[in-house]
Amino acid sequence: MRYLLVDRILEYRSGEHIRGIKNVAMSEDFLEFHFPGNPIMPGVLLIEALAQLAGWLEAVSSDFSRWFLITAVKKCNFYGFVLPGDRVELEVAAKQEEGSPLMRCSGICSVEGRKKVKVDFEGELVPLSSIENVEDQRRFFKILTREFSLS
Repeated sequence: MRYLLVDRILEYRSGEHIRGIKNVAMSEDFLEFHFPGNPIMPGVLLIEALAQLAGWLEAVSSDFSRWFLITAVKKCNFYGFVLPGDRVELEVAAKQEEGSPLMRCSGICSVEGRKKVKVDFEGELVPLSSIENVEDQRRFFKILTREFSLS
């Protein structure tokens, strides 16, 4: 099973930062057992949403030649629960040292201006073509950023 945890990309600055949204619906299958009768979005999926957003930042920054794959969480703090119906605001700031195969990121998830998760993480940069169809990802990015035409 694959979870796509970024519903929209609001803004980005190539190589620096990106902001997006995850809308949590009651119909999300992970809520059925986390926890029965008291559904909350798992914290690890919030971290994954930030990692996916970092992937989109690297893709657009590298003209879709690379993707970010998380390898380590360096520090993480949780400040509250994310519930069905919440609109999670995602923010990632990235820093890559010249010539390094690793990218370091800091991320924040918040709901209605209240911080829910703050995390520092890192990962490796891999060729996007080794894991996805590049043209499909370019089209999907245009959908996420609303840079597409219906005509």
